[in-house]
Amino acid sequence: MKLAGWGRYPVADCRLRAPRDADAITAALADGPLIARGAGRAYGDSAMSAANTLEMRHFNRMLAFDPDTGRLEAEAGVLLADIIASFLPRGWFPAVTPGTKFVSLGGMIAADVHGKNHHRDGTFGNFVDWIDVMGAEGQVRRCSRGENPDLFAWTLGGMGLTGVILRAAIRLRPVESGWIRQETRPAPDLDAAMAAFEATGDRTYSVAWLDCLARGRALGRSLLMLGEHALRADLPATLWRDPFGPPATPRGRVPLDLPGITLNRYSVGLFNAVHYRLGARRAGPVFEHWDRFFYPLDGILGWNRIYGRRGFVQFQCALPEPQAHRGLEALLRTVSDAGQGSFLAVLKKFGAETGRFSFPMPGYTLSLDFPVSTRTLRLMDQLDQITLDHGGRFYLAKDARMSAATLHASDDRADAFARMRRQAGHAGGFASMQSERLGL
Repeated sequence: MKLAGWGRYPVADCRLRAPRDADAITAALADGPLIARGAGRAYGDSAMSAANTLEMRHFNRMLAFDPDTGRLEAEAGVLLADIIASFLPRGWFPAVTPGTKFVSLGGMIAADVHGKNHHRDGTFGNFVDWIDVMGAEGQVRRCSRGENPDLFAWTLGGMGLTGVILRAAIRLRPVESGWIRQETRPAPDLDAAMAAFEATGDRTYSVAWLDCLARGRALGRSLLMLGEHALRADLPATLWRDPFGPPATPRGRVPLDLPGITLNRYSVGLFNAVHYRLGARRAGPVFEHWDRFFYPLDGILGWNRIYGRRGFVQFQCALPEPQAHRGLEALLRTVSDAGQGSFLAVLKKFGAETGRFSFPMPGYTLSLDFPVSTRTLRLMDQLDQITLDHGGRFYLAKDARMSAATLHASDDRADAFARMRRQAGHAGGFASMQSERLGL
């Protein structure tokens, strides 16, 4: 069947099967290298194999939970949305979460996802206690920081290329409510935005939306959103009786692919200008529902269709602290000059690097979405080069078109990862369209 990632680009004919047990996965390994696929929320082709794609939706059971420590044992196909629905009413929330709840546990581990709190808590992998991984020969190994530690370290952020993740144990965070004390701070330019990040490093959550079409003195103008889990005592009387709030429900749906001309320099520019002004007027503290704070786009089902039938690509890089300002300035100026703005432009501050092949590095990360076109792909090549010039690297979970040369030039860990895969025998059992494209 035809498969694509969340960006709907590229699209490929793939042989897809949905195993129901470990024996079926072992049988699939006999047909050649395969890749496991969770909820299909990687943006590009990292969970696609033309010859052998395994959809893990039947591995969807929660196995055990310790109410004293918040440790959850679950199969890899369990969705983050289901974990939240089951445990937030009991006072537990994911310690690290990406920008969508419609991802699988195995996918979060494979990408070693990060969230709005990386500057304080690091990646999702910091809260994984153990993983059960099936290797190329069909043997299942439990790996942790003390047992098979090399396999554990490479599997976190290894994009499914070290084996099939079957089960895992993760630690959730205790919370007293489902509400977030959110504060919005407008920043008139990039200098102000970065200064605001530095001044609020003690906050648990921080993220900024950028107007990437702003120019001149307004280059990099932003809305910085800060957040803390609200204590029950913090809540006003109207929320105190129901501290975990109503369940998450969709607020709308994009029913069809919008015409390709919908997103252009003028429409995005107008949206960005209005969004910044409205956000600046609403600056200050509010109590925000957890779903709107962490997953604002999940409320609009099928939002990826706004980019049209061709789909979209995301550019996401991390820039090291010493060169982050100059790199961000060059990236934003290039996007603005090209007139190909993204209204989903996000800036976050990263903390310490922890994973052996995970994406984050100390510094800043910028992500930008663009409708697919020849012009867009040329622009992204320019953004790649700017990132390389400033010592940055790229997020494989968002990549759909990077070249092998760019990846290996940006990250010397890629050579070590590819070498480890060959020596450990993983390369013969696991491969994706992305790994083949990138020489992993």
